[in-house]
Amino acid sequence: MAQAGPQAVERIREDILRGEWGPGTRLQPVTLAERLGTSSTVVREALARLAGDGLVTAQPNRGFFVRELDVRELEDLTELRCVTEELAARLAVERGDVVWESEVMAVHHQLARIPRRSAADPDHVDPAWQKAHKAFHLKLLEASACRPMLKLASDLSDATELYRCWAAPHVEPGSRDVEGEHREILAAALARDATELARLLRAHYEATVRVVLDSGIALPRSAD
Repeated sequence: MAQAGPQAVERIREDILRGEWGPGTRLQPVTLAERLGTSSTVVREALARLAGDGLVTAQPNRGFFVRELDVRELEDLTELRCVTEELAARLAVERGDVVWESEVMAVHHQLARIPRRSAADPDHVDPAWQKAHKAFHLKLLEASACRPMLKLASDLSDATELYRCWAAPHVEPGSRDVEGEHREILAAALARDATELARLLRAHYEATVRVVLDSGIALPRSAD
């Protein structure tokens, strides 16, 4: 069955975030259309959408490519994400009700039950964990009720997640207590401690930058 535009966008997004293609890989609309069972027109529209989200780059007269690995950009994206989520988290803590608290706990529970890496593929982050991870972080901010800010947070999440996928095969799974970081973030949210929540989120995201640098897949900014 042919995939519609939104379905094609999500399928290509998932493949990119899963690390299906490496940095700078050219994405051929005709080949993708055959793979997805849809038209090349639908694929081009999907790639243009993903270019707007920052996962794909569009080069005039050359086509579409998976974004290049750029640690300078990762650091800038991370700073923007920290600033954005600091404000969103403060609003969420102020505006969130008991229902929001319950939903945050439920989403965290789901995340905690999914291994980051499966036994079948220990070198890559499990796609189910990726989805649950993003859901947890967005649920933390949802009570802010600021759609533009939530959209930006979602896009920045995808952009930085790509770097995590590229680094995963080069990093020991137990080198970082991500689960512990999430428990602390949850506790700060439930305690309605906006300052601590913002601090923990920044530390969480900046740790990902260090993981990418430590993986050896790119040089730090100072070596540019």
